[in-house]
Formats: sequence, structure tokens, C-alpha cells
Amino acid sequence: MNKCNEQEDIFHQLQISREPLNDYGSLETMIRGIRNHRPLDLNAERWRKAHPDGTFETWQTRARACLLDGLHYDPGPLDLCAEVLAQEERADFRLETVAFNTTPWIRVEGYFLLPKAVTYPVPGLVVFHAWGGPMLFGKDRIVNTGRDHPLLMEHRDKVYSGYFLAEEFAKRGYAVIVIDAHHFGSRAPRGLNGIPDVYDPFALSIGEYIALDYRVREQLYLGVRQLNWAGTTWMGVNYWDDVRCVDYLCSRPEVDPERIGCTGLSVGGWRTNVLAALDERIKASVSVGWMTTGDYQQVYNVSGAIGTFCLLPGVWDHIDVPDLTIMAAPGASMVVSGSEDRLFPPEGQQDAARQIAAGYDWAGCPDNFYSYRPPKPHCYDAEIQQTAFAWLDKHLKKEEESHREPRKFLSILQSLFSKPIIGGAKEQQ
Repeated sequence: MNKCNEQEDIFHQLQISREPLNDYGSLETMIRGIRNHRPLDLNAERWRKAHPDGTFETWQTRARACLLDGLHYDPGPLDLCAEVLAQEERADFRLETVAFNTTPWIRVEGYFLLPKAVTYPVPGLVVFHAWGGPMLFGKDRIVNTGRDHPLLMEHRDKVYSGYFLAEEFAKRGYAVIVIDAHHFGSRAPRGLNGIPDVYDPFALSIGEYIALDYRVREQLYLGVRQLNWAGTTWMGVNYWDDVRCVDYLCSRPEVDPERIGCTGLSVGGWRTNVLAALDERIKASVSVGWMTTGDYQQVYNVSGAIGTFCLLPGVWDHIDVPDLTIMAAPGASMVVSGSEDRLFPPEGQQDAARQIAAGYDWAGCPDNFYSYRPPKPHCYDAEIQQTAFAWLDKHLKKEEESHREPRKFLSILQSLFSKPIIGGAKEQQ
């Protein structure tokens, strides 16, 4: 049997229980051959086999360098020049509209939620919005601005059980920062191809909104080409925005810089994976709805799951998706993968969890990884939120702060960490 046939047979060993959602037609065999040809030499599992005397720290340093280089972006140090533009007192927190620099050429506005009835400094969280849903809204999906839209309400009900995610964390004693991802909300393109220079998405009818949202989405891959031609990537731009969010949290005297975390759904889960992988200030994270392995995902669903944020030339021929979370060790990482999430094959979710568990065991901190696989679709609903609260409380709150939490959260913690150990880390089905 020649080498090409051997490679093809390796790919055919992947069995998935769902019907693939897409393939590349006559070019599918070529793509799989290319994937089989990759060295994947910085995948944690393969690297350990090739370097039996190598240390976790050596692998982590090399894998991080690969990922960071693959972002193709480094705007360098800068002064945030942060300012508070507005503030509003609410029952459980103060909502501030803030602005700060993320690069010399980008200044973002965001929401900073500062909890009340707490002892400062408190733990801080970067909370990310999802990708799927109304693109003309970003941070407004997870923070209540006092205005709403039928499509925004529909999205919130579908994926967050009707809750404003960032506010739920603020109510529980976390200082929270939220910004729009590139190409979302206030950072969506304007003034080209029929998109007005100025528009208010809250004021649009459903029909008007759908038409404008479609035009914005049409520009997405123009944006990718523009960014690549400028020498960077979509994820590179967003990663450095996210790093500056951590900088902002650390600049606030009300926030403990030693207790910073991040969380999000879908692309927010992906941004959680990358930020936790590269920024050691992230001590705990909850990534929801974005974990798989590359080969399983290629067989099952590329067009519906692999977005602009995944396009990192020079990265995926060396590392795999589970390596992002392994890089975060010893930071505490919970990965939530709904077993009914149609974007990802269950086998890819399970194999990723196995690899991450082995990686955390290798790093000497197996209890700092938790794989939660509830029988749910692509969402960050009320039950997942409760589990996230418990995980982040355990790793970011001081004992006296945790004791202030309602009794039901303590019971969640107790049940969460009494599950059987699978592959060196705990997993709940």
C-alpha cells in the first residue's frame, strides 16, 4: 500500500455517529490528504510521545509561541487612556460605559459592571458575546442597555434563558468588562455597499434589521481579506482587544489583578480558549460551545462551524484545538460541550476532552480541568450558568466571599466536584 493510501486509511478510521453536514465534493480527498501531511508536531499528545523526557513547560512555551506567531499581530504596549463616558446605578451593580485604546489605531467602547455590597477588590471577568445571532448587536446581547429589539430578545431567550449573561456575573460579585467583537455591534462596517454611515439597530423594524444584517454579513470575508492583506488575522485583532480588556480590569483599583477570569459562548468560547491559552493573568475560564478536534470537525462540519476567527495560517499544521485549553494550565479551565450541539460531532468533543484531561494531568493539576457535557444544544442557558458560577467561584473567590453565596450554589459546587474522574480530569455527562 502506498503512502497516500495509508494516509487516506488513517482518516477513514474516524467514525462519527452523525451524518456529515458538509464536504468538499471532488476536493474532499485532497483536503484530507493535506491534513494527513501536517506534522502536528506541537500537539501535546504527539509531542509527549516524540519527547518522552520533555517537560510540560517546554511544550507550553513552544505551543504558545506558535499560536502567538499565528495571530500575525502585535500592536505593542500602549497607554489605555481609559475614561468613563457614562454611569448608571442599578440595584446590584453600577453600569459604566467606558472607552479605552486597544492599539494605537483602535479605541473601543465597552460596558464595565461593578458589583455593589461587596468588599473590594473583587475578582474580574472578561465576558464575551456569541457569534450566531443578530450581528448588529454585540455587547448589547449580554448587557441590558434599557432598550431591546424583538430579534435580540429572541436570541437571548434561545441561548441565555432570557438572562443578560454579563449582569448575572456582576450580581454575584464579579467586576465585568464587555466589548463588541470586531465586525459586531458598534464595530460592524458602515458606509459601504448600501450600509448607511449611521444607523440605530434598536430603531429598525424586523424587516429592516434583517436586510441590513444581511449586508453586514456579506462584508465579513471582505474584512478577512482586508485584514490578511494588512498582515494580520481576525483573531489577532480580537485577541489583542481581549488582552486590553484584562489590562482594563487590572487598572481598576476595585478589581483584584490576581483573580481574573473569562467566559463566553460560541465565538466567545473560542476567544475564551485563546485568551486563557496566552494570557497568564487568566486564572480561571469557562468556555462554552467551542471544543472539538480538527480532524473530526473536518469530516463533520467545516462550513457551519469554522469561521473567520479560526483562520490562522501556520497554526493548525502544528497544534490542534484541544491544545488551546491545555496551554492554559495551571489555570482552571471548564469546557462545556452540549451533547446535542449540532455544530460539533460528539466524538470530536469527547476526544478533545480526553486530550485536555491528559494534558492537565501532565501539567500536574488534573483537578483544574473539568469537562461538562450536558444534554443541551448550542447555548449558555440557566443551568450552564449555574455550573459556571460554581466553577469560577471555586477558583476566583476567596473563602469568605464564597460563603456569602446562596446555599444552592454550595450544593452545585459539592455535586460538581464529586463526579467520577475520567482520563485524569472530571467529566459530567
